Amino acid sequence: MMSLVGKKIVLGVSGGIAAYKTPELVRRLRERGADVRVAMTEAAKSLYYPSELTGCVGLSRIRQFA
Repeated sequence: MMSLVGKKIVLGVSGGIAAYKTPELVRRLRERGADVRVAMTEAAKSLYYPSELTGCVGLSRIRQFA
């Protein structure tokens, strides 16, 4: 399994069907040591409230983009 220690990853989440996998993907990346930040579109917020992802990445690591 590849180590991601020291790697910084920005995960862009849109309103597509695959967005439901975001928490699991973030969890797996963090298990490998990555520093993960999430950026969400307005459409993604219809699937997840940012507060639902804070357990995965922390509140300060979620941003909105247009």
